[in-house]
Amino acid sequence: MKAVNADGIGLYRTEFLFLGRDTLPDESEQYEAYRAVVKSMQGKPVTIRTFDVGADKALDIFAGRVEPNPALGLRAVRFSLSEPQIFLTQLRALLRASAHGKLQIMVPMLSHAQEIDQCLALIEKAKAELREEKLKFDERIEIGGMIEVPAAALALGMFVRRLSFLSIGTNDLIQYTLAIDRSDEAVVHLYDPLHPAVLKLISGTIATGARLGVPVSVCGEMAGDATYTLLLLGMGLRNFSMHPAKVLEIKRLVLRADIGELAPKVQRILKMDEQSRVREAVERLAG
Repeated sequence: MKAVNADGIGLYRTEFLFLGRDTLPDESEQYEAYRAVVKSMQGKPVTIRTFDVGADKALDIFAGRVEPNPALGLRAVRFSLSEPQIFLTQLRALLRASAHGKLQIMVPMLSHAQEIDQCLALIEKAKAELREEKLKFDERIEIGGMIEVPAAALALGMFVRRLSFLSIGTNDLIQYTLAIDRSDEAVVHLYDPLHPAVLKLISGTIATGARLGVPVSVCGEMAGDATYTLLLLGMGLRNFSMHPAKVLEIKRLVLRADIGELAPKVQRILKMDEQSRVREAVERLAG
């Protein structure tokens, strides 16, 4: 991240600490991992996502659990809330690591207000425990949520009233909006980031965040694909999170872009309802 002069880490995936092992990482192991990444950024913000397990990332210790449709089952925040002690351990480790730099906590796959409230209650419980034990953490730590399902994008009010920032996970948002498993070769050709419905959900989320003063980023593959950079800029996106290898290319496009010219063009694109016309118009943005 330092080599490409990124402004921070927009998405640190914690599930990799949990996968492929017979035992779960304890609080100390997690704390050391989170602290190391926060300190390495020397004051730049680090957004750490609580573990997104389930579906194609099942934990070995729960391998016996069978789900008829894992992508729509017990994954991400749903799994976390079903295992509150495991979740609380992670939250304690994250909070402790926040004493060493600018750490933000982000919760994946939220879709219901009660999920947000339960997460915030567990965070407050973790804070109370750490205060009692006289362990330091950032009292003003910011909590955010991921917009990954259409229900979240269409009901943003409950998010912006409760959370400090939002991040659009375009990979899952596209998958769930179009009812397409992008790992299924039989239907993957139908996975299309430029589907008008997808663009409306993304642009609506960005616009709502801007109107209400809640920062919105994009952390799915669209953020690191130069094909979509000008489109996202024209929608009003100002925070891009991507693989470090993509940063310089996208940064060059952003610096050269004329937002004043882009915005009206993109607004016209958002009114289109034919994918072929949308794709042609997006290609013309770069011309």
